[in-house]
Amino acid sequence: MMNTRCAWVSDDPLYRTYHDTEWGVPQHDARALFESLVLDGAQAGLAWITVLRKRARYREVFDDFDPARIARYDEAKVAALLADPGIIRNRAKVAAAVGNARAWLALQEAGLDPAAWLWSFVDGRPVQNVRRTLADVPATSPASDAMSKALKARGFKFAGSTICYAFMQAVGMVNDHTVDCFRHRAVAELGVAPHA
Repeated sequence: MMNTRCAWVSDDPLYRTYHDTEWGVPQHDARALFESLVLDGAQAGLAWITVLRKRARYREVFDDFDPARIARYDEAKVAALLADPGIIRNRAKVAAAVGNARAWLALQEAGLDPAAWLWSFVDGRPVQNVRRTLADVPATSPASDAMSKALKARGFKFAGSTICYAFMQAVGMVNDHTVDCFRHRAVAELGVAPHA
């Protein structure tokens, strides 16, 4: 029997695996959250599959999304990144990744746990939505509006509300699998406590 998936998933095996194993699964690991925030920003104006196909290369050239290392990137490193066809070669997006790493470290220096801080926009627990069709899924929410405003106030770029909502969906802060999707119930049943 074939599994029914969310309507946005194509037949691409990479896309299906991402949908079936990652999208909407509550993620509390700080490095993984930072990666998702950067990649969701890189997606702006593009299809997610474009970013997904380049994710392995991103991890390689962005030091596995270690904010402390990315924050130290200089112009020579940025130039090398912009010459790499394995990533999205957009100067503003690459600069945002570096700036966002610095903003991430500033959160820590201010005594905040970035993962807990991001999760605070949904009170630390995934929002369980009941979306019947793709048309029922919004592009933003009051929580993504608030997250976007807070991120921008702390110096983050490519952090508009639509990007924040896509991030919230990806990391399981909201469960937006449609109810006919085989992952909806499975994701809803996942524990909400941070992983040890």
